[in-house]
Amino acid sequence: MSGVLEGLKVLEMGHVVAAPAAGATFADWGAEVIKVEPLTGEMARGFGHPITPEEIAWVESSDYVHTYFQFLNRGKKGVALDLRTASGQEIMHRLVAWADIFFSNYEVGALAKLGMDYEALRQVNSRLVYGVLTGYGTAGPDKDERGFDYSAAWARSGLMYMIGEPGSIPAPQRGGVMDRVTAAHMVSGLLAALYRANLAGEAQKVEFSLYHTGVWTMAEDMQVALMGSEAQRHDRTSARNPLWNSYQAADGEWFWAAMLQPDLSWRDFCRALGHPEWENDPRFDTVENRFWNREELIRLIDEVLLTRTMAEWESIFRANNVIYGRVRSPHEVVEDPQALANDFFVSLKHPAKPDVKVTMTPVKFVEHPAEVRSCAPEVGEHTEEVLVALGYDWENIGRFKEEGAIL
Repeated sequence: MSGVLEGLKVLEMGHVVAAPAAGATFADWGAEVIKVEPLTGEMARGFGHPITPEEIAWVESSDYVHTYFQFLNRGKKGVALDLRTASGQEIMHRLVAWADIFFSNYEVGALAKLGMDYEALRQVNSRLVYGVLTGYGTAGPDKDERGFDYSAAWARSGLMYMIGEPGSIPAPQRGGVMDRVTAAHMVSGLLAALYRANLAGEAQKVEFSLYHTGVWTMAEDMQVALMGSEAQRHDRTSARNPLWNSYQAADGEWFWAAMLQPDLSWRDFCRALGHPEWENDPRFDTVENRFWNREELIRLIDEVLLTRTMAEWESIFRANNVIYGRVRSPHEVVEDPQALANDFFVSLKHPAKPDVKVTMTPVKFVEHPAEVRSCAPEVGEHTEEVLVALGYDWENIGRFKEEGAIL
């Protein structure tokens, strides 16, 4: 079955996470995505360098698959070019003329030196949608600073500051999370620009930054700051709404109580905990009273929840319409029947290990389902195939190899 973006031609000059994740999304949705890399391959191919004897043995085993790179680059065709050569430039320009969308997260200065800036490429393709991702934006004192999601989207945006209880040390976050959030914005922005390019018949440039993505993701706290107040870290022992808080069961398992409208949920919650008398207790019977007596209420809730296991509470919560979310480990998630029923994980179809799976993009097109069509390419795996499709003959290809423009 054809994907929803079948016929769309996408040229990715990306490395590491954010831009490749956007390319993977386009590929899952049916677009033809060509990934252009240097002859040595892009940076992420070297991630996960083995150090311990166990890691070395695993990497050297016959069924090793670099799943992280596969996850970010599945479904693409791989072309390797040396853009410092005249022939590499010629080939790249022919690819740009072919493409509907070009995007990159290389440094802006590096793109300009390689002749891959917007002004140069719009001369090659007058209807090109051109996307560029930077760490901090293309204006301002830090426009040329390099940044990854940890530094630009987590640390600088306020996200890392706000995570954790008051007084806690800023904790390391999960790598690539904000890269993938940025990738989602890249896909939507590039498709919006393509819609406009098709209407106007002219090239469009779209800019993205990890920093801005982080600030947008922190919008609720930013609005507090914009009003002149200080955003507050969450302290579970004095949560403003005790029904929006973390709690622990007798077996050590944690869950998040997620009742955003506490007055509507208060009666059911009291009955679920076996304390219906709390409903009309003057200490807790209104949002205001629960706020003023929140530390006492949270202490009482803690005591009750520590009398049963998480499995027991889950059964009770579901029977009493309590909104909650159990805190699960990644290992539990990949075995969760709910995730499996909704195809969160799909086969990569890798020849070395056919049973390896990757996480699927979280948009479900009912009539034109997304799918992982192939595993990630080796460096330059499809160069010859793509060059032939672009109209080059084997004599040209041989000359390009001699000149060092391709592998």
